[in-house]
Amino acid sequence: QVQLVESGGGLVQPGGSLRLSCAASGPIFSISNMSWYRQAPGKQRELVAVIVSGGRTNYADSVKGRFTISGDNAKNTVYLQMNSLKPEDTAVYYCNALIIPIAPTVPREYWGQGTQVTVSS
Repeated sequence: QVQLVESGGGLVQPGGSLRLSCAASGPIFSISNMSWYRQAPGKQRELVAVIVSGGRTNYADSVKGRFTISGDNAKNTVYLQMNSLKPEDTAVYYCNALIIPIAPTVPREYWGQGTQVTVSS
């Protein structure tokens, strides 16, 4: 069974940094792209950053210049380095990936369980 497992959330003061990790495991044929979303209380889930298989990245305007998404293809892992964190970055962060399993070889979207990030003094 393909699954995504996130780690790295926690409590940090404003201006601080955190690094989130998301590892994909299971019978994977290939991964097209991996993304980070977040959902704050009472708000809709929003895209934070995405990295495609060729390495191209894209970010939400609210995190540009502060967050960096990167990937390790050998480990099927994506990272989100978050710097200069603000209270409005507080949310549950979810990993998302478009994966082609070994069988059936049909692209499917997978989600992680989410990790809480709280920015507060």
